[in-house]
Amino acid sequence: MRFLRLLKITYCLHRYGLYEILKKYHKTSLLAISIEAILFIVPTKFKDKSLPERTRLAFEHLGPVFVKFGQLLSTRHDLIPDEYVAELSKLQNQVKPFPGEIAKNIVEASLKNKIENLFSYFSEEATASASIAQVHKATLKSNNKTVAVKVLRPNIKNTIKQDVKILKLAAWFIEKIYRDGKRLRPQEVVAEFEKVIHSELDFLQEAANASELRRLHKKDLHIIVIPQIYFDYCTQEVLVLEWMNGIPISNLMELQRSNIDLKRLSHNGVIIFYTQVFYYGFFHADMHPGNILCDEQGRYIGLDFGIVGCLSEEDKRYLAINILAFFNRDYKKVALTHIESGWAPQNTSVEELENSIRSVCEPIFNKPLAQISFGQVLIKLFQVSRKFNIAIQPQLILLQKTIVNVEGLGRRLNPDLDLWVSAKPILEKWMKQQMGLRGLIKNIKTEAPYWSYMLPKLPRLIADNLSSSDTLQKQNEQYLGIIKKYKFQNYLLLLIITIGIIAFLYKK
Repeated sequence: MRFLRLLKITYCLHRYGLYEILKKYHKTSLLAISIEAILFIVPTKFKDKSLPERTRLAFEHLGPVFVKFGQLLSTRHDLIPDEYVAELSKLQNQVKPFPGEIAKNIVEASLKNKIENLFSYFSEEATASASIAQVHKATLKSNNKTVAVKVLRPNIKNTIKQDVKILKLAAWFIEKIYRDGKRLRPQEVVAEFEKVIHSELDFLQEAANASELRRLHKKDLHIIVIPQIYFDYCTQEVLVLEWMNGIPISNLMELQRSNIDLKRLSHNGVIIFYTQVFYYGFFHADMHPGNILCDEQGRYIGLDFGIVGCLSEEDKRYLAINILAFFNRDYKKVALTHIESGWAPQNTSVEELENSIRSVCEPIFNKPLAQISFGQVLIKLFQVSRKFNIAIQPQLILLQKTIVNVEGLGRRLNPDLDLWVSAKPILEKWMKQQMGLRGLIKNIKTEAPYWSYMLPKLPRLIADNLSSSDTLQKQNEQYLGIIKKYKFQNYLLLLIITIGIIAFLYKK
């Protein structure tokens, strides 16, 4: 099976003339010439098109796994040339739907019940079809609610499994053959892709993601709506959620006909994204126009939550410092933050990194603020990373991809959108909350359970340390150290009590 698939891929690469890429490198040119000689009878296609464009067309021809992989590569400006990024970013998930009868069979097998027992109405015609799944409109029999039923494509797991193994083989080959192979980390890229695509195959995970975002945004219902998930009807292969009526966010004419304020809509999109990133640390990482609708009240409707990003408190703090430093053109702060956060190796020269960041950012900042794209700033920064051997964090790749999508969407709605005007108040407010008295109180509350657990143990820990000493000298040294530590803990406890009193008065 895998061998036949490999033959098909080999044939397809020849049809689209992609062995030209291998011919450019001495170590693989002979292999490319040999394959082309074997397949000389097979005519090539699209000779009039550029190599990057033919690459995109070949990926579309090879199916869902390669479409998804191409979409991932389109976010990796640190790995592939810009002309390939531009073409691969055009890859679309829209594919021909599979028959509705098959969809019904999958639903019945997965939910272990007949369609007529579950739904009073189930449309056999798909309302949307993508590379991983398709959606059918239905009505729940239990409560008469209109729902969207998302059904995983038949045999898609086996197809993905086979293609991922082939991609792993190709990644291993690239790493061994090419001089830049290890630096580009192709095996890590494929591993990252495998993780992302497997998360998209698990609709229970997507249901949990959607439910979490709905909970987080319960106070933001004036700007965003997340559909309700019906967990009783969800499995790994079937997802049932609230049916949402809305206008595709990319349909500007229909939005204008519905008297939607596009400037307000673009501004709210920025607010939603930066709130997810910094206040929730949990963001929708697939926010392209196909996954977003707008309701008649001008609110965003989020769809398709298979891919989400998570940021730790440290990631959020360093990211916020970086963004503020970027827009204040404090490149030394950016360099220091990268080293302190561990994003750059500890032995990195601050001055060299600062100068490299300045060289790519200054041309950007010569434009008016309204024309500056933070997504492009991140892309440039990732390009700098090549020189300094900075390992790009996976969560930051997702973040960069989403920022580019959000900015592109915002400026499509409002070409004059000033991203900085919309984002800066959110960042500054968040930084004040983290660094000020509220942040201190919040951190103390977070650590309180740990201290309440550890403080009662101090006398026993001191006794254990003393009894385990081998010599009198060690005993004396440990005793003095413990006394100092114990004294410090007393001071710390007193400080916590004092801050608690201040917090109590502050609330009053």
